[in-house]
Amino acid sequence: MSAVTKKRDDTRFTARLATVLAGAIAVGGFAGCAYQSAQTGMATAPAAAAAAPTGLQVNPPTPDPRVGLAPGMFDAGEAIWNLDLVSATPPPDPFVGKTNSDLAFSGPYAIQGNYDGIQIWDISDPANPQTVVTYVCPASQSDVSVYEHLLFVSGEGFGGRLDCGEEGIEEAVSHDRLRGIRIFDISDITAPEYVANVQTCRGSHTHTLLEHPGDDENVYIYVSGSAPVRPAEELAGCSAAPPAEDPNSALFRIEVIRVPVADPASAEIVSSPRIFEDLVAPPTHGPAPDDLAALEAARERGAFIIEVMGEEMVLPDQSAAAMLGQFVAQRGGEGPPTAADSAALREALPAIVAQMMGPQGDGDGPAPGPTQCHDITVYPAIGLAGGACEGYGMLIDISDPANPVRLSAVADSNFSYWHSATFNNDGTAILFTDEWGGGGAPKCRASDPMEWGANAIFTIEGTEMEFQSYFKLSAPQTPEENCVAHNGSLIPIPGRDIMIQGWYQGGVSLIDWTDPTNPVEIAYFDRGPVNPDRMQMGGSWSVYWYNGVIVNSEIARGLDILELVPSAALTQNEIDAANSVQLTHLNSQGQPIFEWPATFALARAYLDQLERHGGLSAARIGAIRGELSGAEGMSGSGRAGALRSLADSVSGNAAGAGDAAKVRMLADAVRALADAGM
Repeated sequence: MSAVTKKRDDTRFTARLATVLAGAIAVGGFAGCAYQSAQTGMATAPAAAAAAPTGLQVNPPTPDPRVGLAPGMFDAGEAIWNLDLVSATPPPDPFVGKTNSDLAFSGPYAIQGNYDGIQIWDISDPANPQTVVTYVCPASQSDVSVYEHLLFVSGEGFGGRLDCGEEGIEEAVSHDRLRGIRIFDISDITAPEYVANVQTCRGSHTHTLLEHPGDDENVYIYVSGSAPVRPAEELAGCSAAPPAEDPNSALFRIEVIRVPVADPASAEIVSSPRIFEDLVAPPTHGPAPDDLAALEAARERGAFIIEVMGEEMVLPDQSAAAMLGQFVAQRGGEGPPTAADSAALREALPAIVAQMMGPQGDGDGPAPGPTQCHDITVYPAIGLAGGACEGYGMLIDISDPANPVRLSAVADSNFSYWHSATFNNDGTAILFTDEWGGGGAPKCRASDPMEWGANAIFTIEGTEMEFQSYFKLSAPQTPEENCVAHNGSLIPIPGRDIMIQGWYQGGVSLIDWTDPTNPVEIAYFDRGPVNPDRMQMGGSWSVYWYNGVIVNSEIARGLDILELVPSAALTQNEIDAANSVQLTHLNSQGQPIFEWPATFALARAYLDQLERHGGLSAARIGAIRGELSGAEGMSGSGRAGALRSLADSVSGNAAGAGDAAKVRMLADAVRALADAGM
């Protein structure tokens, strides 16, 4: 379909490091910030190679209608290509102006995290999602996952309370503070019951739910916390010392929580694997041209400049104001900060950053690598996880769920903040995202390098990962739009690796990376900036395929539901085959294996793919289509016999076919139809 541009009837964090700085000073603790920037390590990816596409060819609209969209909160201009926007639902009143975060799914429900709690939607009618419950319980980020009757919610913010109170916490040490995992019983999803929590030393920025095939009685939670280590006075056993000084240090480890499904209140940390051992600090790529200009302008106006791992950054005004307010409070003052407060903050910033960065080496060798992961995506069906661990991408063995082991790690100076990971369905490739700028900055400007703030695709060769290519949005975004690679998921298109992905205010992009050396965008949806005058948070935090619909968590605007539509790059048969896959639930970091039921749509999807890429002669494809239609008009043993005969003849075509593997997939799909008695 052609692109359509139309009109429709703040505020995550400004940057992750700056937010943690502000939170740390608010509670008087600075050690252990998990910020890392760019890469080195076990392997280093080469620079992107400019090569003409050899696989899938598409003809996107020209000029790109995503450029120049009108701004607005709920009336921004929109551009959509090869997708259909089914509904766009504003947030409920308690969450208006708050920050929507990640999604999980259970039955007909979409569970949406928010920095102030959770929102549950009934999406059984995608055109008209219904609010089921709005549960106010502040504690950023409130990332969510679900298993059977249990809901798990991350808490990392310094103001989160055990009792879900909205008044926050001002004390540096408080036993009312929640930093870790909340556990809810959602047997009655309209009335979540808060049944337990598990506290961790660094809180839970994100978490991963692992359903291990060998353990039906428990689920496992891998906790990734990137905030400073909390004082031992608040949670016993917490230490921010280097592991060489304190073997129980909360740095350079993740937490593994075991949750007995029948008794979630007894959930506990069972191990703290140090999967970062021996990694060194990765290389950095430095600031982009527009960032260098912004630094100079910031200096001229007297803004606060910090240096992190040798790279200068502007401390956002919002974070600087929060920190200055704490300086005022600490001296017992009132009102706006004075020049003396500003001077004191400026003098203190280097020490604060140094303390937050944790161990940086002794000067005689390379500095240590990351102290924490951002996201860990588990793929239980293949026994592996992909760790997006700030400065590295990791391949992790999860065959023993309580004791994950790092197999390999890759690094790349083009990457700034390894953020999330997605496997392809057969586990032969993995895609990592780079959240350059922490998600709160515009990193898709025309002058930004295409290899920065992008995706990197690797093939998996045994226990190693081999770099193949990068992918980034081709449409430049404005300086008023936070934009960088963020969260998405595979769509079960048989025989292909197709992923829907959010890019904050870069919108939503549908990417075919079946050929890992040549990822291709085949659909998109985008809106104009939230605010025409300044950068204000908004856009797609995460977008996932679930049982035939594509659900987008819009940071500022609520919940979008989209659907695939046929195009030259995607046929109705392929869409129908994808929609035949039905999941009971889905978690963003718990990847299911897709298995397709026997349907005529599946067989025809493979035929469409053979035709698209010339994998079989046109005459033979036409003949097979005719025989499939004939068999579909039969019933009983007649249909089964016709299908078995067709499967045998298709198998015989594989030897001389341009795509023998796809021909064999087609034969298997036809034979499965015969066996199923369809």
